[in-house]
Amino acid sequence: MTKPILSVNNLHLSYRRRTGLWSTSSHKVLNGLTFDLMEGETLGILGNNGAGKSSLLLVLAGVIKPDAGEVIHNDGYPLLLSLQGGLDIRLSGYDNLIFCGMLSGCRKAAILENIDAICEFSGLGKAIYDPVITYSSGMRARLMFSLAIHLDRNVLLIDEMLGVGDAEFSQKSSDAIREKISAHRSVVLVSHNLPFLKEMCNRLLWIENQEIRALGDPQQLIDEYKQPHH
Repeated sequence: MTKPILSVNNLHLSYRRRTGLWSTSSHKVLNGLTFDLMEGETLGILGNNGAGKSSLLLVLAGVIKPDAGEVIHNDGYPLLLSLQGGLDIRLSGYDNLIFCGMLSGCRKAAILENIDAICEFSGLGKAIYDPVITYSSGMRARLMFSLAIHLDRNVLLIDEMLGVGDAEFSQKSSDAIREKISAHRSVVLVSHNLPFLKEMCNRLLWIENQEIRALGDPQQLIDEYKQPHH
């Protein structure tokens, strides 16, 4: 019987934003989320833009702290794969592999053991030694995905990465995710690619208006999500 590898209990998160020179307001992002990620499960996160999906991943990864509630990690912190941060644009792609890997809690020696495979998987060639500031968004996605897929973590958080880059690398990354899933890794996947979510996920978590609208069967929730009012 599987057990939770990560548990979220009554999670609340708000952001402060400036409304004037001396005034700020609070914007609710997540409101009372409770759910479990089970060992070996792939959980898809579904919702419109602004629903709080990416913010949820940041909380799960321990990047930001919630206002209330808790996230219980039963097997160390997950690895967050996202285009939104982590890279130091002044460093080369090669140096960023080491830098980002260590920020993710991996030992430098372990990263260096895999760095040739990581570089090869990225397909960046000699550009791996160029500063990341010169990279396109697709090249940055290749770099970060290649690092994440080779790091030994039992929980992987993926934020809208699979559609970035050319068709060949998109297929390559999708295949790599399938391998992780078949190896019984636990994955939280945020994507607007509904067919991929339906194919890969055991369950879907649908967030609407910063709250959980539904949690359950991917086919059923996707069919409902696709209705005209969404």
